[in-house]
Amino acid sequence: MLRRPQAVRAVSVRDATRRCSRRGTVMDAPATMPTGDGTLRSRDAALVHRTLTEIAPVADRTASHFYGLLFVRHPDLRALFPAAMDTQRDRLLRAILTAADRMDDPAALTEYLGALGRGHRKYGTLPAHYPAVGEALLGALSRYATTWDHETEAAWIRAYTAISQIMIDAAAEDEERAPAWWFAEIVSHDLRTPEIAVVTVRPDQAYPFLAGQYTAMETPWWPRVWRHYSFASAPRPDGLLTFHVKAIPAGWVSRALVHRARPGDVVRLGPPSGSMTVDHTTHNGLLCLGGGTGIAPIKALVEDVAEHGDRRPVKVYYGARSDRDLYDIDTMMRLQRTYPWLAVRAVVSDRKGGGTQGPLLDVVRQGGPWQGYDAYLAGPPGMIRSSVDVLRGVGVPPERIRHDALEELAPMSPA
Repeated sequence: MLRRPQAVRAVSVRDATRRCSRRGTVMDAPATMPTGDGTLRSRDAALVHRTLTEIAPVADRTASHFYGLLFVRHPDLRALFPAAMDTQRDRLLRAILTAADRMDDPAALTEYLGALGRGHRKYGTLPAHYPAVGEALLGALSRYATTWDHETEAAWIRAYTAISQIMIDAAAEDEERAPAWWFAEIVSHDLRTPEIAVVTVRPDQAYPFLAGQYTAMETPWWPRVWRHYSFASAPRPDGLLTFHVKAIPAGWVSRALVHRARPGDVVRLGPPSGSMTVDHTTHNGLLCLGGGTGIAPIKALVEDVAEHGDRRPVKVYYGARSDRDLYDIDTMMRLQRTYPWLAVRAVVSDRKGGGTQGPLLDVVRQGGPWQGYDAYLAGPPGMIRSSVDVLRGVGVPPERIRHDALEELAPMSPA
């Protein structure tokens, strides 16, 4: 085992990359090597993965050291971050590490980083900021990785250079056709339950998006704190956007939107993101699982299918803990009465509730077969993870299971 360096030296990513990488290349080392789990990866990717495995037990300390280095060396960058960082401190670092661990999947990596680069514009991120983040990253990793040598450092430099360049290029391209953010006025606020509100806003200019996508929202009460919300309808002729918001404990933005927001208040929206959209080139049926406020993008998908004139079967399973949590069931049942190809089934886990009772995934499994369907999942992260396992187990190909699990696609952002 190599000895951990006693002092962290400042690393200039800009200078080092001139020696270690080519512009836009994810890796230069063609050799492969196995990781701890036996997976064969390119050598650079394997070295990166080894570092991630080593720092996992000390992730909190690594994140603290990363931000300490970043703000001490570049105090001007502190203004890009929210005043309080206790609940979102690790998001920037986590996103970089997530991207780095996907080096051997260039297509997915480019799509992921492109969206992050475009989304970064709303934070005021500039190309000059990326070397500062890279230096802090290498400093934190070299401090806490148990194996850190020149080869590992070079692999990380190549990875980070590629990551940052893809993001910079995506942001520059997006700047030519879209604003960094949109202002949007709240025009209606419908409190469906004590903790769930349906919020409709009017953007200050055209806001193009696809049904099934989501956006980041900032409220006036928590500057520089952004949270993701799915669009609850397909694009509308009047340009209005609707979101379903559940107030969660210690959720600054969600609680403000549910309990404090009123018509006339103005929020900011980032660009649309997400790939959970309908493929209109096929005639596959749609199997849609919406848990809690995850029914919002599912409703948007149903509207999208209707607007395209499709008549393929769409099966919606609306999961909730109790009848009270089925806050949008009337809307979904009205859609079912309108479209004969749509079937909606409410599933509640509370045995005292109405509708179908029992675990959502047990009900879905019994409702198959699903091999001829494209699956769309929206809801709590645990539900999505379990749903993926169940659907793959009953024969749905992985490439036909779609979701935007934000804990896996952590935004590379200060908030």
